[in-house]
Amino acid sequence: MKHLVDGFCDDAFAPVRDAFAGNFAERGEPGAAFALSLHGRVVVDLWGGWADRAQTRPWAQDTIVNFFSVSKALSAIVAMRLVERGALHLDAPVRALWPEFAQAGKEMVTLRHMLSHQAGLPALREVLPDGAMLDWNRMTAALAAQAPWWQPGTAHGYHVNTYGFLVGEMVRRAVGKTLGTMLRDEIARPLGADVFIGLPEAEHGRVAEFLWPEGGLKPLLGTDDAMAEMRAKAYWNPPGISGAGWVNSRAWRLAEIPSTNGHGNARGVARVYAALANHGTIDGVQILSNETLRLATQEQSNGTDLVTQRPSRFALGFQLTQVERPLGPNAGAFGHFGAGGSLGFCDPEAGVAFGYVTNDMGPRWQNPRNRALIDAVYACL
Repeated sequence: MKHLVDGFCDDAFAPVRDAFAGNFAERGEPGAAFALSLHGRVVVDLWGGWADRAQTRPWAQDTIVNFFSVSKALSAIVAMRLVERGALHLDAPVRALWPEFAQAGKEMVTLRHMLSHQAGLPALREVLPDGAMLDWNRMTAALAAQAPWWQPGTAHGYHVNTYGFLVGEMVRRAVGKTLGTMLRDEIARPLGADVFIGLPEAEHGRVAEFLWPEGGLKPLLGTDDAMAEMRAKAYWNPPGISGAGWVNSRAWRLAEIPSTNGHGNARGVARVYAALANHGTIDGVQILSNETLRLATQEQSNGTDLVTQRPSRFALGFQLTQVERPLGPNAGAFGHFGAGGSLGFCDPEAGVAFGYVTNDMGPRWQNPRNRALIDAVYACL
């Protein structure tokens, strides 16, 4: 596999290239890319492996891939831009923009609750048919109609897939544009970052096939335990909401599922985080003011997550570094993991902006590939 690793690496970060190559040689990586920016300067930009299961397409410089929940942080940036300009308000009940939502115990839910996974809506109660996640109006109507699984604001649980519909609908109602459109026009294009939520068909030819496990990941169904039902439905209602059976389809790529189906490459992810690592601005492009960024990265939720049943720590749409899954050694690091191991984060104290994407459903909680890259980066600083 060594001959399939290509790209650029500053000599000072040679151990990072070794770790990236080691992911293929020792840790079963099929295809991936990694980029690192230090104080705004790209010091590593690597790619390698295969962009398809049949191993007929080498991963190329411009290959992009579905990076799953890395999307959530991009969605948060869009929402916080609108908070900054006064189009959205963190602590106003969302009913002011979304009247239909104010029912069944959700009358006081706020955007802050949505961004910090405290809204009590990590799963749809109504069982929807496969493919329903591609119908924006159906998904948002179902969320608006249902009762929360817990009293909003009293606990937190990872809104695996519903997060994007909740935040995205608030964006749409505030400005009349989809979240993906806002991401493209106000963040990705100005930064020159190769990231998308809702992938134009013209870009589909360079997407890596995502290697969903053969036979799929099996849902837990048929339980009388309400919380177990919630956890199963968070990942499997509708059946393809997490990507199973859909992730490589044209329909999935075209759709906007802002929690789950972002596409891009490591270079694009690192570019966004390079701005965040530098007080929200890079090369004259401001994506968030320093004040808004401080607000967005303050801890909102910490403790046992009602969905994952693991410790989790959230700011407003960003995951915060935690002992159980550190983003390097510094307390101020923030970002977001994606299923399979993709990861974007920054560490403002160190000037680090980190982007890693993969086309494999690797270990979802402790991923040895992204961990090897994090460790190698900090060993070089």
